[in-house]
Amino acid sequence: MARPVPRTDVLLNLFGAPHQTDLVTSALRLATALLDRGARVQIWTCGDATRLTCAALGEAKPRDYTDLGRDHPSTARVVRELIAGHPDRLYWYVCRFCAEERGAADQIPQVRKRAPFVFAEHVSAADKSLLMGVC
Repeated sequence: MARPVPRTDVLLNLFGAPHQTDLVTSALRLATALLDRGARVQIWTCGDATRLTCAALGEAKPRDYTDLGRDHPSTARVVRELIAGHPDRLYWYVCRFCAEERGAADQIPQVRKRAPFVFAEHVSAADKSLLMGVC
């Protein structure tokens, strides 16, 4: 039996290519601000945004040779740490079909893969829903 979708205050839907705009930064800042105010948040990624939490990203981005002493965390690490800081109030989901189609089926363990036909359940479980990006 499928795991029920927890009630949340906000559902952030991240669609489309994550690194062509400020989509990722805006979504993570918005999620952090909501969590800091005590909100319960779920994030659903679809399309290329499913790559944000791909396990292959590892802990850090490739080294920046202009700033060798600085560590730049991968988005997978940022998301993992955000979930760890709010384990009962942040839920991160990826569209299983989109992730598999893009070779990103192997996700970090904190992220749940869901079939696209249950997306409506996620919308129903949230008081508010915000779409960010385009497919």
